[in-house]
Amino acid sequence: MQHRTLGATGIRVSEFALGTMMFGQMGNPDHDDAIRIIHSALDAGIDFIDTADVYSGGESEEIVGKALRGRRDQVVLATKFGLPMSGDPRQGGASRRWIVQAVDDSLRRLGTDRIDLYQLHRPDYDTAIEETLSALTDLVTAGKIRAFGSSTFPADRIVEAQWAAERRGTHRFLSEQPMYSLFDRSLEAAVLPAAQRHGMGVLTYSPLNGGWLSGHADVASRHRAGSRPAMYDPTSRGGAAKTAALAELRSVADDAGLTLPQLALGFVLAHPAVTSVIIGPRTQEQLDGLLTADGVRLDAATLDRIDAIVPPGTDLDPDDNYNAAPPALRDAALRRRAA
Repeated sequence: MQHRTLGATGIRVSEFALGTMMFGQMGNPDHDDAIRIIHSALDAGIDFIDTADVYSGGESEEIVGKALRGRRDQVVLATKFGLPMSGDPRQGGASRRWIVQAVDDSLRRLGTDRIDLYQLHRPDYDTAIEETLSALTDLVTAGKIRAFGSSTFPADRIVEAQWAAERRGTHRFLSEQPMYSLFDRSLEAAVLPAAQRHGMGVLTYSPLNGGWLSGHADVASRHRAGSRPAMYDPTSRGGAAKTAALAELRSVADDAGLTLPQLALGFVLAHPAVTSVIIGPRTQEQLDGLLTADGVRLDAATLDRIDAIVPPGTDLDPDDNYNAAPPALRDAALRRRAA
């Protein structure tokens, strides 16, 4: 497993990160099986694990904590905070009040005394970014976290946070975790260039676009329970575009001697801004299949063919990034003058 440096953190991480969203009631509820999968990933050379407090209501963090007993020092451990943990609006967000509670909760569930990378799961437009950066800086000083990053931030928010850190003299976001795949290349226009300009590591998620690029003929039936049915509707606008592109991409993969998942993972890793790509298996079989992409490198001719099918900056289904929409797009009142 090859390694890359995670931006200005100076931390070397494997180019595949193990995502654990599917461990717990959201996916695989068998703790012993999930722990075996985590150990298998570590044995294969993955030393970067990503989880979040919200995954299965904290259950994923608990599973990761049990799996890392006796192996904690071998792993770069990342988790996230910010998404609501309950119906109580105070149990979420990026305020100092919630951050100081959330980090202690995560440390307890993970069974560790430090988190290597602590990430804000989504932008919090109700909290001043200066407050968030100040609270996270204090956690670094206290030794509870080693570095912190953002997730699914638009380019303008990435830049604003960097400027705020410089103005206030706080630590800054050193990584960004965006969605990136053959079917969602929108971040190539601004997010990835912004991360590169500010020396941020990039840890991408959903390289198989929620299962579309898994290689299964019937994507919906092979994907995790609880997914949005419309996401796999081939008659929808996004579904129709993906279905058409899928047939051409299969041909590209065949000509390159690769499986479709190998092509998808190789594509993400080909971008110079990307440090590591999260793979999120639910079963050992899925992990084994994903690990076959280790070492895959796409040549220029293959990348050119991909560009012709899904042009740079293209998002075949804008609804994929439904969590990333800023208030200006979600709230019509912000786009209309009062009568």
